[in-house]
Amino acid sequence: MKNSYIIILLLVASVFVTSSCTTSKKEEATTQNTVEINNLIEISKAQFSNSKMELGTISNEPFSEGIITNGFIDVPPASRAKVSAIMAGFIKTTPLLIGDKVKKGQLLLTIENPDFIEIQQNYLEVFEKLKYLKTEYERQKILFEEKITSQKNFLKAESDYKSAVAQVNSLEQKLKLMNVNVSNVKNGKFTSIIPIYAPISGSITQVNASVGKFMNASDVILEVINSEHKHLELVVFEKDVLKVKEGQLIKFQIPENSERIFNAEVHLIGKSIDETKRTVKVHGHLEDESEPFLVGMFVESEIITRSAEKKALPVTALLEENENFYVMVLNSKDEDSYYFEKLLVKTGSKNENWVEIIDGDNLLLDKQVLVKGAFIPLEEG
Repeated sequence: MKNSYIIILLLVASVFVTSSCTTSKKEEATTQNTVEINNLIEISKAQFSNSKMELGTISNEPFSEGIITNGFIDVPPASRAKVSAIMAGFIKTTPLLIGDKVKKGQLLLTIENPDFIEIQQNYLEVFEKLKYLKTEYERQKILFEEKITSQKNFLKAESDYKSAVAQVNSLEQKLKLMNVNVSNVKNGKFTSIIPIYAPISGSITQVNASVGKFMNASDVILEVINSEHKHLELVVFEKDVLKVKEGQLIKFQIPENSERIFNAEVHLIGKSIDETKRTVKVHGHLEDESEPFLVGMFVESEIITRSAEKKALPVTALLEENENFYVMVLNSKDEDSYYFEKLLVKTGSKNENWVEIIDGDNLLLDKQVLVKGAFIPLEEG
C-alpha cells in the first residue's frame, strides 16, 4: 500500500513538471512572436537622453544638380609680375626671400656689368657733341638764308644735328629703362651697377638668382604676385559648357582642407574651345577673397546648374543594412521608454547634410523619426 502511494506521488509530480515546462515554453514563444511581428525596438528615456538622441520630421530641403569640375586658385594677369633685367649682367645684391612682401617701386636687387658704363659714356659724348652740332646747324641756316653758304653745307649740318638729337633721346630712354640717373651721367658720374625695382606690390613667390650669378635679359630673376584679388580658373568639358551661365553658384573644396566648402560665382565663360582637350575655361569670383588661399592651389568644384526642394531627412537619420536604408519611426512611448519601428525607405538625391526620401509624404507624413543617434539601436538590436 505504501509503495502504491509513492508511485502516485511521482506520477503527479511528473505531470506537474511537464505542465510547467510546457507553459514556460509557450510563454517564451508568445513573447518572441510579439517582438518579431511588431518589429519594435525599445529605447529607455534614460538611454535616449544620455546618448543625446533627437526626434524630427521629414521636411522640404533644397537639392542641387551641377557639373563636377576642377581647376585652381589664380590671380589676374595684372597682379602677377615676372621681373627681368633690361640688360644682361651679374647679380650684385639680392636681399629678398620667397614670401617677403614688397611695395611697388621698392628695390628688389642690383645687377652689375661693365657694359653699362659704355652706354653712359656714349650718351655723354653725343650729348656734349650735340651742343656744337646745334650751334653749327643754326649758323649754317643763317648763312644759307643770306645766300652765303651752299645748300649742301646747310643740309649736312641739319642732318648731323638731327641725327645727334635722335641718338641722345634714344640713349636717354635706355638709361631710364636701366634706372640710371641721367643727371649724374651728364655730370660725368658713371656706374656699373643698376637697380631693379618692384613693378607691383605683392609677395615674392620665386627667386631664381643668387649673388654672382649671370642673368640674361630674357631670364626671370624674381616673380611677384599680388594675391588681393584671387579667383577661380575652372575647366569645363565641351559637353557641359552650354549648361553654365554667368551668375551661377560654384561650390568648391581644397583637397588639403576637404571638410570646408567655399562659395564662388561664375563671372566669365570662355568663348572658344581648346581643340586638344575639348574644354572651356570658366572664371569664378570668390565669395570671400580674404580666405588664406595660395595662388596655384588645386580645387575640386561643382557648378550648380539647377536647384529644387525635395522631401528629406538628415543623413544621420538613416541606417544602412545589406545595401538597404532604414529609418527609426516612433511607434509609441510610455513613462519609461520609446518604441521605434525600423522602416525601409528609398533614397534619392543626397548632399552633405540631407537625403531625399522618395515618396516621403506617404511614408513619413506627420511621423516622428529618430534623426540623431539612429545607429545606436541598430547596434544593440
